Amino acid sequence: MTPSESSPQAAIPSVDRVLGLAGLRDAVAAHGRPLVTDAIREALAALRGRLAEGKAGDGPTEAAIIADVLARLETLLRPPLTRVLNLSGTIIHTNLGRALLPAAAAEAMVAAATSAVDLEYDLGSGRRGDRDSRLEGWLCRLTGADAATVVNNNAAAVLLVLDSLARRKEVPVSRGELIEIGGSFRLPDIMARSNCKLVEVGTTNRTHIGDFEAALGPRTGLVMKVHTSNYVIDGFTAAVAEDQLAELCRAHGVPFVVDLGSGTLVDLARYGLPHEPTPAEALKAGADLVTFSGDKLLGGPQAGIVVGRKDLVAKLKKNPLKRALRIDKVSTAALGAVLPLYADPDRLPERLPALGFMTRGQSDIEAQARRLAPRFAAALQNIEVSVAPCQSQIGSGALPDKALPSAALVLKPAGASGRALKGLAARFRSLALPVIGRIQDEALWFDLRCLDDEPGLLAGLESLGTK
Repeated sequence: MTPSESSPQAAIPSVDRVLGLAGLRDAVAAHGRPLVTDAIREALAALRGRLAEGKAGDGPTEAAIIADVLARLETLLRPPLTRVLNLSGTIIHTNLGRALLPAAAAEAMVAAATSAVDLEYDLGSGRRGDRDSRLEGWLCRLTGADAATVVNNNAAAVLLVLDSLARRKEVPVSRGELIEIGGSFRLPDIMARSNCKLVEVGTTNRTHIGDFEAALGPRTGLVMKVHTSNYVIDGFTAAVAEDQLAELCRAHGVPFVVDLGSGTLVDLARYGLPHEPTPAEALKAGADLVTFSGDKLLGGPQAGIVVGRKDLVAKLKKNPLKRALRIDKVSTAALGAVLPLYADPDRLPERLPALGFMTRGQSDIEAQARRLAPRFAAALQNIEVSVAPCQSQIGSGALPDKALPSAALVLKPAGASGRALKGLAARFRSLALPVIGRIQDEALWFDLRCLDDEPGLLAGLESLGTK
């Protein structure tokens, strides 16, 4: 009896032998011996485990080992982010990367990433420059501010403002504005990290100017008003207007800060969308500083933007935290390419993907759905396919009570069991170009408002039958 017949483990080839197999030569040439060797070791270890459990059939074959090694290399070298089709019905989806960038921003990012740039270099004087100067001019032009600075997200912007202006001081905020955003991230927690003392003012549903006036004192660092962009309180409510708070703060000599969260640089009402407060409006009402995001309604890269009084912005820039929170050259390039698009608001919907999705008409979406429905029905067995009206949401904490009329493909498995429905959704997520929908009313819904690659969707649909 040969060793391989007496012991399946003995039939496992050595690492060196597998490394020399013809089927792995291209992999070694492409990825190098060390990485391929690691993949071989992992594959052989897994094979030993299966043999020990009696799950390896007739034993190892060279073809099976090579296939396992190549599969491990493919998994290891897969990019960390996978492009997907967002048919969830949420336009600015936090889990799917928020706003899509315009082509001009993508081109600017590539140029900045692949070459040296004058990020902090003054070409005129030949001396060190200020990276904020690359963006400050456009931000001031678009908001009416005296100065501006940019950090890596809006939470960082709020943190920087609080730490710079109200460290170890009190900050009055209405109880109805103590927001929590995604991931259980709360405004009171940011204040605690900034070494500020939160002073809750008024009640959850009603806050008056007298409540703020009673809270002001020698320990007040600033007053903050937070735009409740991700929820709405209806009914018996009252809130203090920004111009009233600004007047009160001026009388007491303390800064007035407005956190808009998901900020937009243009009045969305001009495009038939619900109005959302803008930084320009807050500054005009008397705010000393306004903070907002770059990758939500603005339609740019992840960033936290602060605009307002020049002397206060200067204090932010001097804070050591500014260096820790600043954005890099790639994000600077992207935001620098997005901001000039706002100089021509009439053409903004066709240039800014997020706004283009928001302004897309329901009739156009429904026509696309009816065009695609027969293709889906032909490709999917035992699946009922129909077209139905639905409601899209803007997402990422913007306009939570406002929905946009849309249309969806509705896929309902025969029997409509929960297991079959989850399995269908998983099949679409496993495509080379994953398709993300939502499960609702015992069916899988694909809201087509954000479908920007119809050929890609159809190609995936054709391959679905082979999976």
